[in-house]
Amino acid sequence: MTGRTGTVRRIRCGAVTLALLCLGAPASAQTEGFFKGKTVVINIGGTAGGGIDVGARILARFLGKHLPGQPQVVAQNMPGAGGVRLLEYLAFQAPKDGTVLGAFASGPMVEPLVGPRKPPYGIADFAAIGALEKDVAFCTSWHKSPVKTLADAKKSEVTVAGTGAGSGTDTDPAVLNEVLGTKFKVITGYLGTQETALAVERGEVEGRCGFGFASIKASRPDWLKENKLNFLVQMGLERHPLAKDVPLALDLADTPEKKAMIRLMSAHLALGRPYLGPPGTNPERLAELRKGFMAAMADPEFRAEFAKSSGGDEPEPTGGEDMQKLLADMQATPTPVVERLRILLNP
Repeated sequence: MTGRTGTVRRIRCGAVTLALLCLGAPASAQTEGFFKGKTVVINIGGTAGGGIDVGARILARFLGKHLPGQPQVVAQNMPGAGGVRLLEYLAFQAPKDGTVLGAFASGPMVEPLVGPRKPPYGIADFAAIGALEKDVAFCTSWHKSPVKTLADAKKSEVTVAGTGAGSGTDTDPAVLNEVLGTKFKVITGYLGTQETALAVERGEVEGRCGFGFASIKASRPDWLKENKLNFLVQMGLERHPLAKDVPLALDLADTPEKKAMIRLMSAHLALGRPYLGPPGTNPERLAELRKGFMAAMADPEFRAEFAKSSGGDEPEPTGGEDMQKLLADMQATPTPVVERLRILLNP
């Protein structure tokens, strides 16, 4: 009797131990699934060394281990038209099986809505994977510029570097000129963040708009340490905690229509450094990518490396489901506001 009881106990204990081991096992041990042996490519809608590039290359080193099957993840640059080239690639050419993603600045999240092309897709049609942080974008001038404040920018023309029609570098100045009466003049055609930064340093332009605080910290931290920028005005739904004294454009808009314009052009900033998959991405793959993305965000090694690249700030991510809802809200903006912005941004 004792021997039989002992045997039963050993069987039960073995079953419990096995169950606990299974519960504690990583996803890749439970199911290798579609991604095993595959390569996931993160295409970067900007040039090497910019904030989008830096974040994507860090994520590429960690995302794979949090996906079933632990695929290889690589990052490669696809700059052009402020991110529109990459949007077009995802929309029309990229496979929809979860193996191709896009890393963007937040500006292109608005372009399909207010840009001149009127593409056959909306931004909410893309598969939202997640965003690394919540950001605020600034219009800035170089420390040597005579334009030091927003009031100065209303009196004197300020040349700012742009990367393309779909980018906040080009759209923010136009909207601010309309709503606040500033005199920003965009010199566009620069490939990405690094090129605009060099243009500012060389004196080709006086500054840059649509400059996310996270991007500045990632690409030019010395500019912050050495006070090489004048922060003229900020775009966002609320002020950046480290820039409480910089005017917020939303607070300065003096009519409901102007506030609606600023709100639409600022909403995407809640999705700092976003990641999208093609429209129609396989739902199972999308669920796995979203789960893997948020698991990477919680990975202590990822967080430490991200903080090192961003001057000490850890990621403040938005999950794919919440990101998808925000994109849908943006796409539902009233038609009169959208049409006014389209006319303004595409003279």
